[in-house]
Amino acid sequence: MINEQIRDKEVRLIGGNGEQLGIMSAKEAMKLAREAEVDLVKIAPSAVPPVCKLIDYGKYKYELIRKEKEAKKKQRTIETKEVRLSPNIDVNDLNTKCNAARKFLEKGNKVKVTLKFRGREMTHIENSRHILTDFAEKLSDIAVIEKAPKLEGRSMMMFLTEKR
Repeated sequence: MINEQIRDKEVRLIGGNGEQLGIMSAKEAMKLAREAEVDLVKIAPSAVPPVCKLIDYGKYKYELIRKEKEAKKKQRTIETKEVRLSPNIDVNDLNTKCNAARKFLEKGNKVKVTLKFRGREMTHIENSRHILTDFAEKLSDIAVIEKAPKLEGRSMMMFLTEKR
């Protein structure tokens, strides 16, 4: 809210240089803003009394947008990469998949490890759970289990994230 949009009876006023001007009525604050040829901008509406500042609104808005863009630049999105396994996987194949997952984790991504069951493999689910636990053990130096192995339909899934 700026200038005439501010309808509060009393506001805490802050000057252009950041100095406290005290608590006064909104009309007095508007008068001071007009004298200084700047805008009266409500900065903290939830405070009691609301905090207003004497600043150039266009410049203030520009600064907010610039800060937002800067924060977006530094923000990193975390992707979820998937590694698929089967119940009859060989040791060397498991090591290869492990190395791929290690690369994903080092880049800062989450890894979804899926153990897919086809046909009669569904009858031996209990015997295949160790594949996922072995996989997690091999990556235990850089990864931690975020979501434990869980059976969903015809596949068993587990999520790994990088250790902090």
